[in-house]
Amino acid sequence: KAGVAEIITAIEYLQAHPEIEHGKVRIAFNPDEEIGRGAHNFNVPLFGCDWAYTIDGSAEGELEFENFNAGSALFTINGRNVHPGYAKDKMINAIIIAMELNGMLPVQQRPEYTTGYEGFFHVVGINGAVEQATISYIIRDHSMAKFEQKKALMKEVVAFINAKYGQGTAILEMKDQYYNMREQVEPHYHIVEKAMQAMEMAGIKPQVQPIRGGTDGANLSFMGLPCPNIFAGGHNFHGKMEYVPLESMEKASRVILNIISLYAE
Repeated sequence: KAGVAEIITAIEYLQAHPEIEHGKVRIAFNPDEEIGRGAHNFNVPLFGCDWAYTIDGSAEGELEFENFNAGSALFTINGRNVHPGYAKDKMINAIIIAMELNGMLPVQQRPEYTTGYEGFFHVVGINGAVEQATISYIIRDHSMAKFEQKKALMKEVVAFINAKYGQGTAILEMKDQYYNMREQVEPHYHIVEKAMQAMEMAGIKPQVQPIRGGTDGANLSFMGLPCPNIFAGGHNFHGKMEYVPLESMEKASRVILNIISLYAE
């Protein structure tokens, strides 16, 4: 919502000041990538641009052109429920197996123990009974090689569980969601440099860093629209204490206007 307001504010300013020279400016709004498919239906040819920027970063000064490779994993655990008084050598408790499965993943690769370029396995949901349980994860890593290693480990865990308890005990559904946009943006690095210059013109020190998350720019970049990410000014994302300072929103609008002006030169 902050990004939408910042973009509209910048466009209102352009409309009120026709003396400002600029090239063709295209604007689009679409569902955010939190659902994992934010930009999949975006019509890049119709949009008609060679590159773009998303306004989806956090603190003032953030500029990002690297993000996680992202995937999801859903394990379905099939147990066997019998009366607990007569369960010896018969019961297979799906809840216990789900806990065992989670324990097989490296503890130090949980989100609460990682930073920078370190990827993680993040358990985001667990539900179940003795008969059946499900446990779901998101998988993240900036390195494609390490991302593939993480997915391979998920498959090894399933194989181990099925070898121990019987084939079909664990079923894995795994999907890729988006990839690190660096390889798509770096060949057009001028768009990053222009954003840095635009921030400096606004009195902001650019903070170029990898996103420890995702952005619509990732899928857009792989769809042929190189798309770095600029700050929207927010803090404490995905929490009850999320907020955005008005001053940061004003700065974001100024950066947008500066980028437009720089490309008009």
